[in-house]
Amino acid sequence: MVEPALLEIREAGKRFGGLVALRAVTLRLTPGLIYGLIGPNGAGKTTLFNVITGVFPATSGSVHFRGRDITRAAPHEIARLGIARTYQLVRPFQELSAVENVEVGIFFGRRRRSGETDALAYLERVGLGRKAHFPVTELNLGERKRLEIAKALATEPELLLFDEVLAGLNPTEAAAAIDLFQAIRRDGTTILMIEHNMQAIMRACDRIVVLHHGELIAYGTPQQVASDPKVIEAYLGQRDLKLERRRPARPDAPG
Repeated sequence: MVEPALLEIREAGKRFGGLVALRAVTLRLTPGLIYGLIGPNGAGKTTLFNVITGVFPATSGSVHFRGRDITRAAPHEIARLGIARTYQLVRPFQELSAVENVEVGIFFGRRRRSGETDALAYLERVGLGRKAHFPVTELNLGERKRLEIAKALATEPELLLFDEVLAGLNPTEAAAAIDLFQAIRRDGTTILMIEHNMQAIMRACDRIVVLHHGELIAYGTPQQVASDPKVIEAYLGQRDLKLERRRPARPDAPG
């Protein structure tokens, strides 16, 4: 029996004038997995995130979340349905403290709660509890990225989109972030992450999606994608992926 899709993208295309950013992308995400989204710069990865979250509605095709057509929904409506994201460039509210930033996420979440207690719990979860009342200007890059994750989690998403959240982190910080992703998934949140750190992708993800020139050219397990000639030619080249370090995929993960 095929498991119902959490997110289903059907022949989605996106044009900006004469520029074709996405070409008939079809993708189906089932609940409970971590998906990696990879491809060269300019492949359309962030554009796909923007189409999913309503920042740039698809020019053609459609996007469905839990069976509901969200192709023309506004970003705030999509957030309240259960999709949250981070951005490649961290965007905290500079005039607020860390805990106040997370309270904003709670306000725009699905239950529209408010209160410092819940915000503190999210900060503790990402390892920022001791800096909850610090101005965000006093947080380093790694801490700001964890703050972005806390803000996204505060909306109580079913689907969480990470846009290069590991970029700029040192190996210790990146490993801690991957452990956090695994914990988030265990709690029932599905993750789709854009990342250029192939070691991290191979370790963290159950399935990998590959875009090239706005087209989906491959989908499968990390091992399948890493050995796909089209992917090697378009993106991976001769990189040493060290697949032996990648944890086994969940035995019950759907194909």
